[in-house]
Amino acid sequence: MNAGAGNSLQLRASRVAAIAAQFADNVDTEARFPREAINAMKAEHLLGIQVPTDLGGEAVQVEQIAEICSIIGQSCAASAMIFAMHHIKLSSLVEHGQSAKWHRAFMRRVAAEQLLLASATTEGGIGGDLRNSICAIEIDGDTCRLEKNATVISYGTEADAILITSRSSTEAASSDQVMTVFVRDQYTLEKTNGWDTLGMRGTCSEGFVFRGTGSTEQILPHPFAEIAAQSMLAMAHLLWSALWYGIAVDAVTRAQSFVRAAAKRMPGVQQPGALRVAEASNMLQMLKSEIVACLNTYRHAKDDSDKLASMGFAITMNNLKVGASQSILQIINHAMLVCGIMGYKNGTPYSLGRHLRDANSAQLMVSNERILGNTATMLLIHKQNTSLLG
Repeated sequence: MNAGAGNSLQLRASRVAAIAAQFADNVDTEARFPREAINAMKAEHLLGIQVPTDLGGEAVQVEQIAEICSIIGQSCAASAMIFAMHHIKLSSLVEHGQSAKWHRAFMRRVAAEQLLLASATTEGGIGGDLRNSICAIEIDGDTCRLEKNATVISYGTEADAILITSRSSTEAASSDQVMTVFVRDQYTLEKTNGWDTLGMRGTCSEGFVFRGTGSTEQILPHPFAEIAAQSMLAMAHLLWSALWYGIAVDAVTRAQSFVRAAAKRMPGVQQPGALRVAEASNMLQMLKSEIVACLNTYRHAKDDSDKLASMGFAITMNNLKVGASQSILQIINHAMLVCGIMGYKNGTPYSLGRHLRDANSAQLMVSNERILGNTATMLLIHKQNTSLLG
């Protein structure tokens, strides 16, 4: 993509962010879907940018999508999270569905109609393990049916399609999974639990019993194990980290503004918060460097299935997710100390409560404990690459 196109994407994202900022506090307070921001994304044609150009999209790469996540994340983390989750699902189609006629036609629809994609990978009874399923897709000729107790389907009632995992058949092992695309008129959702949470309230990540019927063509032609390893998990960690970085950027910006305002009131007096702003800036830069490094790692590995499936690549992406989710809390806490009571209170130009609450979700989705456990197992048999040159 040329520089002009990149600038256009940033301008489009900035217009979305401006709208998201207007409604962010209301979305948070009411725990409601950020409809205004999502409508703005559709108006700016941002939901189909990852789709290949021959299917009506813009073939935008992960670096640009991550930048958009960061830009929107500085205004409304829930809106940015929805954008990220949509593109994580779209990456599964782009990377693993281009050989299938139905999925190519569906990607055309995503680009043309700006369809919003949701995910149903969690399930009651498996403890948050995405790589195992209890439910199984049932095949009857050219028809497939699926019922799943999905403990979380973020913005499920607002989505235009849901990409859902299951066992590949009723006889398959729990780890033998497939992912299927169901469009809105092919399924029903029976709500099982609500979403009254500390942060990320606008994602509306409620639980449902999903019941869907579609064509067998809608099953992605690659096993979910391959989809997860080669696109979904890496995209998730990269895009989540980018939007978390956006939250931290806005927190540091507010702290910097607080110190500047104090300095104007007392010119020539060293502000005690200035050093903490410098420390926060340092941590922010380190986080940015880690995200950029991992984006480069993914770009270089993207066309090499062996690299994508390697333990070294998985460890790198796992470390990014864990590190970013921990760093943002430190950065925002620094900003809170700078802004003091004005950051602690709601409704001030320096309020940081929403930032802190949204950031606390980062360590839980997917749980850092689970990720660290997986990394620990891999490190028993894999020597970590410690070269500065990659």
